[in-house]
Amino acid sequence: MDLFLVYLICFGVGLLFTLVSALMSHGFGHDATGHDTGGGTDGHAEAGFGSHDMPGFAALSPTTIASFVTAFGGLGMIFSKIGATQSAWVSVPLAALGGFAIAACVLWLFRAVFRSTQGSSESRVATLVGMTATVITAIPANGVGEIAYVQSGSRYTAPARAENGVPLGNGATVKITRIVGTQFYVASA
Repeated sequence: MDLFLVYLICFGVGLLFTLVSALMSHGFGHDATGHDTGGGTDGHAEAGFGSHDMPGFAALSPTTIASFVTAFGGLGMIFSKIGATQSAWVSVPLAALGGFAIAACVLWLFRAVFRSTQGSSESRVATLVGMTATVITAIPANGVGEIAYVQSGSRYTAPARAENGVPLGNGATVKITRIVGTQFYVASA
């Protein structure tokens, strides 16, 4: 099989995958389970992210793999037609290096985009301990109610229990003492 044909197939498959992925994701707006991924949020803080970073864009995602395959094919076609790089011993490594470089650039770009859009108003749970909040649904003795707190200019709500098990009325000002999973523990402020 001619090496140019291999490059052409890689380029075509990568480009086709990219186009089909773009059309399918925008046309249907569903995740892998078939649930709608659009719309708003419910205002609850997400536990488990820590204070270092948010879930990001994986290095071996379909997008970066398709970028590599497309770039490898395209660069391979170019290198196989240029005089000094027509040999497979030269064009294949150059196309692979170029493919990795382009996939790395795509990875960097998507991570930068996700970091800036995710980090703007998303609450960081690790920084909430010690903050004051307001009880918006009364917390019964040894039961669960709801609190509201403001962080970075955004208002969030969360389920809460009283640290000492005593009831706290609606409108009470409380201090967040600890967070276990998605459950906030509070004490009178």
